[in-house]
Amino acid sequence: MKADPAVQRRLLDLAEADAELNRVEHRRRTLPELEQIGQAERDARAKRDELVVAQTAYSDLDREVKRLENEVDQVRARERRDRELMAAGGSAKQLEDLEHELQTLARRQGVLEDEQLEVMEQREALETNVTRSREAVDAAEQRLVEVQSRRDEAVADLEVAESRRKAERDLIVKALPESLAALYERIRAQRGVAAGLLQGARCGACRIELDRTALNEVREAAADDVVRCEECGAILVRTGASR
Repeated sequence: MKADPAVQRRLLDLAEADAELNRVEHRRRTLPELEQIGQAERDARAKRDELVVAQTAYSDLDREVKRLENEVDQVRARERRDRELMAAGGSAKQLEDLEHELQTLARRQGVLEDEQLEVMEQREALETNVTRSREAVDAAEQRLVEVQSRRDEAVADLEVAESRRKAERDLIVKALPESLAALYERIRAQRGVAAGLLQGARCGACRIELDRTALNEVREAAADDVVRCEECGAILVRTGASR
């Protein structure tokens, strides 16, 4: 294949555009914000789990408080009923039984109220834990939003750079002979880097020096010959730096 030396030199611009597009894609895959988002998501998930544990413990104690309140109410209702019965009078045996039951109810009420007070104190402490856990969840989710925002900004910048480079690349490809562009694209699909500057004896694509025989063949080729590196297959673009 033959192509004007000036046209061949445009392949270096095309290779640089492709290299920049590769760098953009690499940066997109390796943005530090991606790992930060992963960590922030794990932190937020852990904080939400802690909140669920705290809320569950609080709910359990809250139900226990309500149970004790209900029992105390039942004891007080029984006490009122017994006192009403005593006020209404009755046999000595009935009054004695009622008095004994009132004493039992008083002791039971005392025990229940002490237990209720203790559980209420525990519930109050757990309510504080729930509040703190909820604040921790809010803070973790805010950190996640912030790092996601930084990721989005970084991706937007990369997309601008990518769009600009793709536009430049399209212009270069359109200016190349169809056969040369097709050869470049085929090599690029197979090897990754499709063209490089020959500097002395070194291929700019694979950075390997050509052996003497291959180098002589390249130097003896006509200026408009499209020559390739025997190591990597890339098109060797020759300029004054190639001698």
